[in-house]
Amino acid sequence: MSARHPIIAVTGSSGAGTSTVQNAFADIFRREKIHAAFVHGNSYRRFTPQEVDQVFREAAESGKPISHFGPEANYFDRLEGLFREYARNGTGLVREYVETPEMAEVYNHSMGTYTPWEELAPGSDLMFYEGQHGGCIEATWSMRNMSESHNPVVVTERHKLLTRHDVGVDIARWVDLLIGVVPSINLEWIQKIHADFSGIGRSADATVTSIMRRLPDYVRYITPQFSLTDINFQRVPLVDTSNPFIARDVPRPDESMVVIRFREPKRFDFTCLLKQFPHAFMSRPNTMVVEGGDMQNALEVVCGPLVQELVEKKRALQEI
Repeated sequence: MSARHPIIAVTGSSGAGTSTVQNAFADIFRREKIHAAFVHGNSYRRFTPQEVDQVFREAAESGKPISHFGPEANYFDRLEGLFREYARNGTGLVREYVETPEMAEVYNHSMGTYTPWEELAPGSDLMFYEGQHGGCIEATWSMRNMSESHNPVVVTERHKLLTRHDVGVDIARWVDLLIGVVPSINLEWIQKIHADFSGIGRSADATVTSIMRRLPDYVRYITPQFSLTDINFQRVPLVDTSNPFIARDVPRPDESMVVIRFREPKRFDFTCLLKQFPHAFMSRPNTMVVEGGDMQNALEVVCGPLVQELVEKKRALQEI
């Protein structure tokens, strides 16, 4: 964590609402005249799409299946290295995954490949990461038993509910504002089934097999992040998704609610926040619920002042 070189990380699983998050933070940065260095999580994967199928197949045949969620398929060490170097010096090594024809033209690379590693351009106000591992910890953790008398080893304040047993990569320790954006699990599976079918023509059965293969890594590397986030935005459907594997369509935003959990609720004026969203309510002292269509607005309203606070602290230090 660094006041001089702040890092914002938005972490979430596939289908969590990437475009909504990017649009919300782009609006915040534009409104506050913030120059952000953008980092995309898929740039830190080890394999190209052309390599993935063979690598995953060989791993499955060896009896040790791997997934996009785990360390075998990602450069966790390089990602933490970027976060650490940026927090200290405002720089770090990055690359881009060339995902669209427009990017292929800009970077003069074929789609489905990676650009060379290079230093972040200097002069950014903050670094903004969006991907699956912005709060990832490659270590063995358990929830702290509050009745235990021993003192757990902790790294930062956000780790206070977790006890570390085996130290490994810790990306979360370098993040100043960690935001979780995640659909409920059944909704996530529905979105993946539909995305796989419409995008690459994968059958529902094949996608279910993929979900089962990824589940151990999902439990170990994805879900623990949401215990460390400063704020979570979770989309919850209001229609029946009890069997996600036979659902015919993805629930729309207006068929959903967004559950927003605050790690430090005392920092927020909920009376003021509730007035900005029709039909919003508090389900717990640290949890606000808004309509699904208000998700982008909620991201901007809730996160905007926090982003502004980070940048104001940075600029104040620069004047000293």
